Amino acid sequence: MLSRSQLFARLAEGHAAGITVVTPNARLARALIVEFDEFQAGRNLGSWEAADILPFGAFVERLWEDALYGPLGEAGGESFPLLLTPAQEQHVWEELLAGSGLLAVSQAAAQCREAWRLVHQWRIRLARAGEANEDAEAFAAWSGEYQRKTRGDVDAARLPDLVAGYLGKVKAPKLLVAYGFDLVPPQTQAFFARLDTEICAPEAVTASSCKAFFQTAKIELEAAARWARARLEEGRARIGVVVPDLQQRRSEVLRVFSRTMQPGYNLASGKAQPMPFNVSLGLPLLCYPLVDAALALLELAHREIEFPVASQLLRSPFLGGAEAEVSRRAVLDARLRRDSEAKLTLPKLIARLEAESPLRSRLEKVFELSRSHPDTPGDWARHFSALLEAAGFPGERALDSAEFQTRAKLHEALGELSRLERVASKLSFREALSFLRRECEGTLFQPESPEAPIQVLGLLESRGLRFDCLWVSGLTDQAWPLSASPNPLVPIRLQKAAGVPEASAEASLELDRRITADWMSAAKEVVFSCPSKEKDRDHAPSPLIAEVPEKMVTVSDFPRTRDLLFQSRKLESFQDWQAPPVRQKKMRGGTRVLADQSACPFRAFARWRLAAEALEEPAPVPDARDRGTLLHVLMKEIWQQLRNSDALQQDLGPVIARAASAAVKELGLEGRFAELERERLAKLAREWLEIESARPAFEVHFLEQKRTLSVAGLELQGRIDRMDKLAAGGHVLIDYKTGSVGNPRQWHGPRPDDPQLPLYAASAPEELAAVVFAKLKPGEMRFTGYSRSKDLIPKVTVNPAPWPKLIEEWQRDTEALGQAFVAGDAQVDPKEDLKTCRLCDLQTLCRVYEKFSALSSEEDGE
Repeated sequence: MLSRSQLFARLAEGHAAGITVVTPNARLARALIVEFDEFQAGRNLGSWEAADILPFGAFVERLWEDALYGPLGEAGGESFPLLLTPAQEQHVWEELLAGSGLLAVSQAAAQCREAWRLVHQWRIRLARAGEANEDAEAFAAWSGEYQRKTRGDVDAARLPDLVAGYLGKVKAPKLLVAYGFDLVPPQTQAFFARLDTEICAPEAVTASSCKAFFQTAKIELEAAARWARARLEEGRARIGVVVPDLQQRRSEVLRVFSRTMQPGYNLASGKAQPMPFNVSLGLPLLCYPLVDAALALLELAHREIEFPVASQLLRSPFLGGAEAEVSRRAVLDARLRRDSEAKLTLPKLIARLEAESPLRSRLEKVFELSRSHPDTPGDWARHFSALLEAAGFPGERALDSAEFQTRAKLHEALGELSRLERVASKLSFREALSFLRRECEGTLFQPESPEAPIQVLGLLESRGLRFDCLWVSGLTDQAWPLSASPNPLVPIRLQKAAGVPEASAEASLELDRRITADWMSAAKEVVFSCPSKEKDRDHAPSPLIAEVPEKMVTVSDFPRTRDLLFQSRKLESFQDWQAPPVRQKKMRGGTRVLADQSACPFRAFARWRLAAEALEEPAPVPDARDRGTLLHVLMKEIWQQLRNSDALQQDLGPVIARAASAAVKELGLEGRFAELERERLAKLAREWLEIESARPAFEVHFLEQKRTLSVAGLELQGRIDRMDKLAAGGHVLIDYKTGSVGNPRQWHGPRPDDPQLPLYAASAPEELAAVVFAKLKPGEMRFTGYSRSKDLIPKVTVNPAPWPKLIEEWQRDTEALGQAFVAGDAQVDPKEDLKTCRLCDLQTLCRVYEKFSALSSEEDGE
């Protein structure tokens, strides 16, 4: 067994020594290369031969390539086994399982691949009939079929056995050094036995270990980040932080470490500086914007896509001309949000573009190419590349390093699609795009970056690595040791007999015990930590660190950007609620100006003076506004035909049918959906007209009448849904509502809710006998409001005060709201605190949550 110093001395002799070092994984290989380079630099050398250090799997593939492209491969001709790529393996398994009746074929195929690897790596025989469960027997049958389909080829699971048989005929190293293998499966052992192999393990370090407890996982992570920065500033060159659930907490880890290492990292204050830390796990390739845009474009070229996807693609910087057309495309996106369908096809999108738009000419080229019909994987790969090129992908601006590497990885995925031709003769567009999407989704990718002194790792990625100091977090009794996870397609008793560590709790515990011991000797300073609570559940420390002494870990609390800003004391105070007075008389927004002023003065200021409003998004079905339009058209058409209460005695079926058809046509609904809407509206109309038939005699005075209303010097445009003239004298002001209708008492006070009807009533020249909402909601249909006397409108409240006083009160309240708006009152003052803010889209602008606590509302049960 070689020591690490002996190994480096032998490697320093150069390639003439014929030494190759293999490691269990790529991360350990990279770390060993860095350590060897530091060793050589420490000898004051200016240059040296690179050490031959690589993962075991890559070493086996290199030997196979030497055999394939050397005399051995030439002698074997086409009979020499070719190595299937992982994507090719997956496709063969999916073809086998396609007729099995399984719902999740892709996931089942991946499980079969893993079981196939396990069977070969641990020399486990396949289950025989009658000696295992149904799943294991099915896998055994599938494996036989898989072996027949791949006859003449080889996969990664069988490659070590194949290459071992050719070791005497290919150029092998004089000495193979297995570095950092604490667990060697039988297949790997047999391979090592065919070569002159020596073992080398990372040297143990005499460590000072302690454990610490933190209230929550968030506090624990922040403490680990501060500890890492403190050790970095002390001059430590190799710092490790282990996070068990790194895959799930990756975004949180990036945010916490970035904020700790560089306060203000996310401020647009110039060129971003490289961070002194690296997170080991990458993201699925599909999560990168460049790849997401490419796949969205390929999908749009051949079928309709959801509007949010089309909108994001339209604004993407990776389409040709994006830099020059950024403003025009943003305006186009806003326009499409108002009047587009919920799904878009490429021809529909092209039709929306201006004739002279550069984007239109590019998309027309994409459309021309999309009319071709490739069928083989290779043709599809070339076709997809041509579509991207026609669209000007990836844009005219220079890609940064991460984007450049991402594009190269996307090209590799297209290459995998092309190589699929070896096992799949034909593919449809759906199959080709699904393959490419799955390939991007299953490929974890992280752009290469310079070596960083701080490494954030997952639980099992730190095995064999050595640090100046190490922090292992999250070691609760639930997280560590890991639970047993035997493969369900291989009999558990056979896995246990073979020694698979994940097959039993005992074997898993023993492996995790060795990993814990390795952590304890991985650095001179080792900190083990765990959170005491997770939400409402208490945690206990892992039993594997029970003997580690407890110690309070104290590190400096590095200030955040906001702390630095407050410490600078450069404060400026001013009143921001007072806007300049309104100069113009005519205001857009109509009566909604006063409604917003009543709900929150800032809302009225932002919407109707700053024109601040959220972007719309097309809905697949009519939204609340569309349903309101349908209702108003329906009622208008009905009463244009009926005109008075006497007409309610006739057969209303034809009247309702004509009105429902007119409403559906007004909104542009078609097909089966239009038919369903006509039926819904007809049912609603029949139910409502029964309510109307209970009223005393009346005639419709006018419908949908537009009026100019004068309030505090403002001219507001309004529209009265309906005005009836009663046979007994007076008029009824009616406003249709499809949603919730509040109590009429809410029309009183200095800030009345929904002051639209009070404003109409205060401004109406007609003699009013009632002011009501007509609630047209199935099962809750009724009139609600105020009437001058009893029985004018069924079940409507009679105003207790004299009727003229009510009108006078409404005149006074609406005038006060108008005066406040004109004076520039723009306070963030929601009438009912956060209740008022729930449906408002201006919260990021007014920052209301800095004034009110959202938590207090939750505690109050709001």
